[in-house]
Amino acid sequence: MAHGVYISSQWRSGDGDWFEKTNPATGETSWDGSAASPEQVNEAIEAAHTAQREWAHAPQHVRTQVLECYADEISSRADEISTAISSDMGKTRWESLAEAGAMKGKVAISIKAQVERAGVKRADAPFGSTHLVHRPHGVMAVLGPFNFPGHLPNGHIVPALLAGNACVFKPSELAPSVAAIMAEAFEAAGLPEGLLNIVHGGRETGAALLDGDINGLLFTGSADTGVFFHRHFAGRPDVILALEMGGNNPLIAWNPAEIDAAADIAAQSAFLTTGQRCSCARRVILPTGVWGDQVVDAIVARAKKLKIGAFDEENPFMGPLVSEAAAERATEFQMMLSKAGGKSLRRLKRLERGGGFVTAGVIDVTEAQNVPDEELFGPLMQIIRVPSFDEAVKRANDTRFGLSAGLVCDDEALWLRAHSELKAGILNRNRPTAGASGAMPFGGPGLSGNFRPGAYYAADYCAWPQASQVSDEAVRLGAVGFPS
Repeated sequence: MAHGVYISSQWRSGDGDWFEKTNPATGETSWDGSAASPEQVNEAIEAAHTAQREWAHAPQHVRTQVLECYADEISSRADEISTAISSDMGKTRWESLAEAGAMKGKVAISIKAQVERAGVKRADAPFGSTHLVHRPHGVMAVLGPFNFPGHLPNGHIVPALLAGNACVFKPSELAPSVAAIMAEAFEAAGLPEGLLNIVHGGRETGAALLDGDINGLLFTGSADTGVFFHRHFAGRPDVILALEMGGNNPLIAWNPAEIDAAADIAAQSAFLTTGQRCSCARRVILPTGVWGDQVVDAIVARAKKLKIGAFDEENPFMGPLVSEAAAERATEFQMMLSKAGGKSLRRLKRLERGGGFVTAGVIDVTEAQNVPDEELFGPLMQIIRVPSFDEAVKRANDTRFGLSAGLVCDDEALWLRAHSELKAGILNRNRPTAGASGAMPFGGPGLSGNFRPGAYYAADYCAWPQASQVSDEAVRLGAVGFPS
């Protein structure tokens, strides 16, 4: 049994409801324990406030040194992190190891961003000098997703701590195991007690965290949940919200010379991490005609050949979806598209081995009616055929979201058009949509967020600027019309 609450470097059982997580590949229990009660959540917040007061005044180099030590501790636990992630949500071994590597890499990137975007500046002025510093918000609530249960909350926690905040972290109840390893690494790195507290649980625990005395909410997850949080804090401009909420992402492929390259990019965009990345392409837009037909055939051929397996099997490309319920939702979504007029080219099917295992699916929705503008977190690609590039851009932008998009083409003029017209915070050319650099911002317009992109720009929402004009002595102001 795992402990449900971590406060001031001490683990103890939660007082809330019992829950457990089942490995979607094996059916074995990967985590079980009791959730944090509302009272324990408030205790975690109070402990964070107490610790944060001193941490806020620590010199920047001290905070930086602790985080650099944390990076080393994460590196030494890469295998343990990989196993925890894969056991909870089924991610392949190669991907979970890559996630552990990204957790370490986030530290150096965040240190650089802290200096560049939220550092200290001074300039001479006729009266003396001007100064710019950045101050922490206080206690940040971090709600982690299941698809990258280490990397994505780590991407909030690291810059928040660097800026002088404390964090109360609620891991996803679908992937809770890695949180304990993160806590252990921070403790070994010398992070003072109370600066990172962990509260396990589901909706009740999350609700208590939202209602607590927090100064910020850092969230990665679904649009519906993010919109609920936005409404919850309406009229609370004193609480900073950073919401990353996914997307119904388009990829346009338009007559490049290499058909196989276009099919490779489309398949990786849609099926990487079993479609459980918020930047995965959900809609692939192709021209009508022979070239588009050939790309579709090549995509379907790849979908049929993708190796599917558990994290301890040899070289699978896709693991299972996070749960049996997620697999059921994926098949139901496909059925809905079929009833709306979609033509299945390769069915997404549940495998006989059970759990969250499904095959990659491809469905042509060109003639379908009333297709919902929703993000299905699974390996189901929707094909849309259009007669012109103008129509391709129009269909790509026909979404409430704006996280990622892509264009596969050899024509520079088409890329320049797409670059200026497509509404997406991450816009790639001849690269998969499901890939982003931690050294650049991550986020997008519409229902994909609230214009507080993460990754390199996380430093922006973890601190607020304080500008000063400074004169060494008070002197009379001789303004026109002012009494002397």
